[in-house]
Amino acid sequence: MLSVELHVHSSLSYDGRDPVKLILEQAEAVGLDAIAVTDHDEIAASREAAARAPDYGLVGIPGMEISSKAGHVLGLGIEEPVPPGLSYATTVERIHEAGGIAVVPHPFQESRHGVMARITRDELAEADAIEVYNSRLLTGRANRQAERFAREYGLPMTAGSDAHVSEMVGQAVTRVGSDDRESGAILEAIAEGKTSVEGKRTPWRISFRQAAGGVKRRVRSRLAELSR
Repeated sequence: MLSVELHVHSSLSYDGRDPVKLILEQAEAVGLDAIAVTDHDEIAASREAAARAPDYGLVGIPGMEISSKAGHVLGLGIEEPVPPGLSYATTVERIHEAGGIAVVPHPFQESRHGVMARITRDELAEADAIEVYNSRLLTGRANRQAERFAREYGLPMTAGSDAHVSEMVGQAVTRVGSDDRESGAILEAIAEGKTSVEGKRTPWRISFRQAAGGVKRRVRSRLAELSR
């Protein structure tokens, strides 16, 4: 079983802090086998991480977290960006056309752009996998809802740290049953449901710091736009 981190943000995300180098160093230090950097509507850092991952003994999986009209969808295994603002169904379709798999993170957390506030359960079931453990939880209720849904519909289950600072990489991992240490083989195994999940809560002080840092970066970005 390979230990895979499928949900990490770099400094390219509006709410991320650290560069690819620090993320890969942390992934190596905690003994991961593979990692996907999934920035919000950006893919450059993920491509960089995928290219540099072998230097750290890791498999790099390119991808991004796409802002569909319904909420966030992870596109894993794609090399080119899927644009934001598309419908949920079109976003999933575009991920598939790009050769990737669509994993829905924190689907029942409306406050964090979970999709279930705007789509039906049958539409959610069109995803290739559901993130059933997200480390940035408050009570754990949304994670339990996601797991119940995935079991009811027979969908593969994943975990993600949703790390916005490098030290939180590896808080939640997806164990993937793949004999081949290669991005495509790992994603195929995930789509086939050869997974189990492990995770622990991101400490509240760090979740708060991540959120506060994201607000500050958004304000700075907006002020910079207004000053042009």
